[in-house]
Amino acid sequence: MHDSLNRFINPKSISQPTGYTHVVETRGNRTVYISGQIALDQVGNIVGVGDMEAQAVQVFENLKAALAAVDATFDDVVKLSYFIVDISQMQTIREVRNRYLNPARLPASTAVEVRGLVSKEFLLEIEAVAVLND
Repeated sequence: MHDSLNRFINPKSISQPTGYTHVVETRGNRTVYISGQIALDQVGNIVGVGDMEAQAVQVFENLKAALAAVDATFDDVVKLSYFIVDISQMQTIREVRNRYLNPARLPASTAVEVRGLVSKEFLLEIEAVAVLND
């Protein structure tokens, strides 16, 4: 884990968010952009067809592995973008997310409902931005 110079701010003049932070100020010296991750296991098999929770777990495991590849953790993540085929499943995604991220320091986030992803079996795709303070 890195000493974080990143500040997570929810201004009192904006309605208080549920499940994300309005503003994340980064002061790190290395930014990492992680491509959208989908529910593929290490050998390329689709995980959890029709099961949002199983797909969310695989997506967060993939994000965890991508972060580890650059010696980062979820503590370094400052922004997540969610692409979801059924936005009514957001609570399930949040429950999985909270197993990986600190609910008291959630990154800035965007959640968008989409008509489809790269394959009809995928229910969710998440991309991340991390800032490391080396």
